Amino acid sequence: MQDVIQVLANLSTLVFVISSMLSLGLSLTVPQILAPLKDVGLVLRMLLANFVLVPLVAYLLKTLIPLDDSLAIGLILLATAAGAPFLPKLAQASKGNVPLSVGMMVLLMVVTVIYVPVVLPLLLPGVQVNPAEIARSLVILMLIPLAIGLFVNARYEAIAHSLQPQMSQASSTSLLAVFVLMLVLNVDSVLGAIGSGAILAAVLLIAASLAMGYALGGKSFEVKSVVGLGTAQRNIAAALVVANGNFADDPNVLTTILVGALLMLVILMFLAGEIGKRRPNLTA
Repeated sequence: MQDVIQVLANLSTLVFVISSMLSLGLSLTVPQILAPLKDVGLVLRMLLANFVLVPLVAYLLKTLIPLDDSLAIGLILLATAAGAPFLPKLAQASKGNVPLSVGMMVLLMVVTVIYVPVVLPLLLPGVQVNPAEIARSLVILMLIPLAIGLFVNARYEAIAHSLQPQMSQASSTSLLAVFVLMLVLNVDSVLGAIGSGAILAAVLLIAASLAMGYALGGKSFEVKSVVGLGTAQRNIAAALVVANGNFADDPNVLTTILVGALLMLVILMFLAGEIGKRRPNLTA
């Protein structure tokens, strides 16, 4: 039964990522995505938050909180991988700047592929990272569907408009399935992590990352909310690629990543929804 649930969870995640990227591509244009990234100051602040401050916070947390080595490794893997496919969905829920969320996601994904192989061996001596493995999964599952959606929208606008609502619905439905299946699959891991410090460390990492991203997002609320949520939501796929390649025989590393993934999904989707509900009042 566990194997069946795992297959369904993997399938739901696959559907979510591909349908989300297609939906975004069908509703946006390349200039819309690139326009927010012309703000060099904002781009530099996003890079600072995601690739300097978040890993630094994770390193401090593993120093201050008594974590087993395996749990500390999982925390570092989460902190160094940025550019999550969930970010545009969080931006939509929070009524933030969706084109910025797509541009930020792509930027952080590309930098992650370059950054992780260089930085991880410094933080975790002995770890070997194959950038091609990370890049392949991100390109196939995210960038290609996004590019297809952008192409269809640019050349066949009527078809794009008819397909986009269906892709959006598939994205929302599969996200709900991912949440439920991940909860069922990882309930034992979550319960087992209680008392280990892993849950506390993950929650503190999420909170600190959200606060730092929000603070560095500038003055516009719809930008600050996206940068905050995008900094707090780490790239679970990239973290798992590294974990499976280096620590497949250590279940505690995977447990930390899965617990972090579940907490991010629950906490950030809730916060994004609450931000979205209050958005009109905040901008009044």
